[in-house]
Amino acid sequence: MSPLTTTILFSSLGLGTILTMSSHHWLMAWIGLEINTLAIIPMISQQHHPRATEAATKYFLTQATASALILFSSTTNAWTTGTWDIIQMTNPTSTTLLTAALAMKLGLAPTHFWLPEVLQGTKMNTALIITTWQKLAPMSLIYLTIHTLSPTILLLMGMLSSLLGGWGGLNQTQTRKLMAYSSIAHLGWMATISTILPNILILTLVIYLLMTTTMFSTLIILKSKTLQDLTTTWTTTPTITTISLLTLLSLGGLPPLTGFMPKWLILEELTMQNLTPTATIMAMSALLSLFFYLRLTYTTTLTMAPNTTPTKHKWRFKIPSPKLLTMATPTTLLMLPMTPLLTS
Repeated sequence: MSPLTTTILFSSLGLGTILTMSSHHWLMAWIGLEINTLAIIPMISQQHHPRATEAATKYFLTQATASALILFSSTTNAWTTGTWDIIQMTNPTSTTLLTAALAMKLGLAPTHFWLPEVLQGTKMNTALIITTWQKLAPMSLIYLTIHTLSPTILLLMGMLSSLLGGWGGLNQTQTRKLMAYSSIAHLGWMATISTILPNILILTLVIYLLMTTTMFSTLIILKSKTLQDLTTTWTTTPTITTISLLTLLSLGGLPPLTGFMPKWLILEELTMQNLTPTATIMAMSALLSLFFYLRLTYTTTLTMAPNTTPTKHKWRFKIPSPKLLTMATPTTLLMLPMTPLLTS
């Protein structure tokens, strides 16, 4: 892809997200979402391969359906209330439709089926954008309309997403599909807390973005697309392999790493709101996710001693500059002591 095309597509991605996040009118928010979708599709179908074309088609159909539902719900609300203001979504039918549309945009269960397939059909860099940047616009709409959305639907979707995100990743061997199910599970945690304490929703989203960026950066540098690729990563760069081990444990939510913070705060808040069964289900679903993260850590770092023994499986070419990794790693691993500061 030429530098001019890349610049236009990335500028459109940024413009679409900022337009949606900063708008008060439903039509402007919808236009932002459409610009976002149209900018990412050429990136997904960049490889001239049937799988990439299939991924782009699936992404387009799901996002177009979700955008149409958002437009329909906002039009219905404007018809009954006479306002296009985002924060004044008061019609019950409109709020239910909006919840379903935003769940489809994000990849929340039960509308999550497109996410693993799309990630598997595209390049690692594009998969990183889909799992991080593309979540910002729909999440900002959830944040703006949170006082009108149905808490019951969001809690059910959150529990289902965290369960299916853990369950779906158990038998996967492709790293992109594993990251897709990891994304679904994390979005489930965000949906669960969204109607109760929106500030923790923002904190969880930021930590999720940091952890996912770090993990994808290590996978891009190590060129690991399957579990089999991960078994020989020590020969490429032992340091980045160690970082990937710690990042996976952080994604699993183990203390004293950063990933423990959002799970701890969300479970504490759910218990305080007398939602103990929900908190129990969420904690149990975290164990499912933790299992496949631990399986990844085992194949990555524990199947071979930490040495740089030459192996015929992997050539040690020049490692790309890990600038993004350098910036994201400290926050991915070391933010837990800052919990009181971030939640005050």
